[in-house]
Amino acid sequence: MSATPMASTAKAPRMGFGKWLREHAVLIIGLLVIAYMLIPIAVIFVFSFNNPAGRYNFTWVGFTLDHWKNVFGIPELNEALWTSIKLALLTTLFSTVIGTMMALALVRHQFFGRRAANFLIVIPMATPEIVMGSSLLSFFLILGTPLGFRTLLIAHVMFCISFVVVVVRSRLIGFDRRLEEAAKDLGATPFETFRLITLPLILPGVFGGALLAFALSIDDFVISNFNAGTTVTFPIYIFGAFQRGVPVEVNCIAMILFGITVLAMGFTTWQQRRAEKMASIRPEQEEEVVPLPPVSAAT
Repeated sequence: MSATPMASTAKAPRMGFGKWLREHAVLIIGLLVIAYMLIPIAVIFVFSFNNPAGRYNFTWVGFTLDHWKNVFGIPELNEALWTSIKLALLTTLFSTVIGTMMALALVRHQFFGRRAANFLIVIPMATPEIVMGSSLLSFFLILGTPLGFRTLLIAHVMFCISFVVVVVRSRLIGFDRRLEEAAKDLGATPFETFRLITLPLILPGVFGGALLAFALSIDDFVISNFNAGTTVTFPIYIFGAFQRGVPVEVNCIAMILFGITVLAMGFTTWQQRRAEKMASIRPEQEEEVVPLPPVSAAT
């Protein structure tokens, strides 16, 4: 008797949970970190619709749109917010211009003290804010400068410049200098080369540094608290109002600022992709001409 062959079906090995967890560990950790950062923002958004019974907006009472309808109904809050916006805009302007020029000098030019400047530019980023704020306060008191909006602007520009320099410098390090050389070969002046070639390609870095400076300035409390004098910024107002109850309108304004930040980040991402496409354009290489062998004279 001949044995009848049995049809065997091959089964794919099932992936164990441990192996699946190891393969997706980075994704899972990333999602948990994102959730950790976004949950407080979601809480602020939810409690912007709360109708608290007392002064403190810590427990959910009921849903209402009254606070969104009257977002700018508190004069003191509006004044503090406008002060912070003016301070952040001026800080962004000065620190972006100065920081971009410093980054260009540190990357493109060789000068005495260049290495020391690259090292010293990181010190304001690593120094604790309470140390920087007290040092600036001592500096202004020694000079006899009255504390107010002017001292706030000087302090904010000083610690924001370092962040702009680091962001723009990282963009310049990977910059393809051959594009500038090609523009010069075609007759462009140095200013035209900078305006038409260099600036559009480093604009995402410049804009990213400007956004970072704006966010650091409008959010700063420690340095501002030392050097503000009688000037009240948005963070200082919230700190003072916390003792007697933070209005729900603060949550609404915080969500408006968050929405503006998200739109600005989207614009920066679009600019960066556009600059990468521009930088990836290369002139087509000319076809290599193979020289013909010399024709020997007929004898």
